[in-house]
Amino acid sequence: MQTILLILLASLVFAVAATPLARRVAFALGILDQPNARKVHTSPVPLLGGVAIYVAFLGALLLFSDAFYVNQVIGILLGATWVSFLGIWDDWRTLRPAVKLAGQLIPIAILILTGVRVEFLRNSFLNVLVTAAWIVGITNAVNFLDNMDGLSGGVAAIASAWFLALSLLNGQFLVAPFAAALLGASLGFLVYNFNPARIFMGDAGSLFLGFMLAAVGLKLRFPAHPDTITWMIPVLVLGVPVLDMTLVTLARLRRGVNPWTTAGKDHLSHRLVKMGMSYRRAVLTIYALCVLCGALALLVQYVSFEIAYALFAFALCAGAAVIFFFERMNTQTL
Repeated sequence: MQTILLILLASLVFAVAATPLARRVAFALGILDQPNARKVHTSPVPLLGGVAIYVAFLGALLLFSDAFYVNQVIGILLGATWVSFLGIWDDWRTLRPAVKLAGQLIPIAILILTGVRVEFLRNSFLNVLVTAAWIVGITNAVNFLDNMDGLSGGVAAIASAWFLALSLLNGQFLVAPFAAALLGASLGFLVYNFNPARIFMGDAGSLFLGFMLAAVGLKLRFPAHPDTITWMIPVLVLGVPVLDMTLVTLARLRRGVNPWTTAGKDHLSHRLVKMGMSYRRAVLTIYALCVLCGALALLVQYVSFEIAYALFAFALCAGAAVIFFFERMNTQTL
């Protein structure tokens, strides 16, 4: 437990120290997010905050974790490094969506080859297919969610906190360091990214955080509970990014546009602002939803099979109701 606390504190301190340096580098290199009609900021904001998150995360693990001899740990870190550099490239040169998506196949392959994959299905091919879909889905869901000051970083911090609690409760001491490092790095970055943001994480951060949350969700195990129940726990913890991506995808398909290449103010956060909330209140509301999703995930492992599926069905119905409500209101800005 002491090591976990050291990793959390170290990543927090490293992120607080590294983010201003990343901000200066972004200004020096001209890696800036320019304002436009679909964005909420009105002046250029430096990117590369994701580099500070990555450095804080890796630095804390290198200092205090002793698990680097494990193939799966090495595989996760290699995949995360690749995704982070893919994001830096996109922040600097702007990759086409197809290229960015294709680039994610490499870390997926690394995870699968090192044994970080779904294992509860009887068919090996289906396990690989679900693993790939999960990693791509969560990685890009967190990337999609990065649309308002402090949103993606805060959601990542809350999800990491739930993963940390779940890993410690279930004796998963190879997973806990990852969750602790993610939590500390996300919180340290939020010091500069909460509204009004002085720096954005960019794709270097959102892709990295999404990939790591997906990997931690895959690696988390519940020895005392059956797989027929525990598969839904990571899905619930990351329910907010899944909800946002589903809402945006369905809305854009309904409008007849490509959901992966069309940008717009049609995310959950934008719709809350359209209802009259301030930017901060919208972000805090989504934080609260993320806390509730994690609490539901925690509850699932302590109830019977029937109640667990009833809770999961309730979460699905609640998500569907949110999507129906906002689509019925038609609040998105086209």
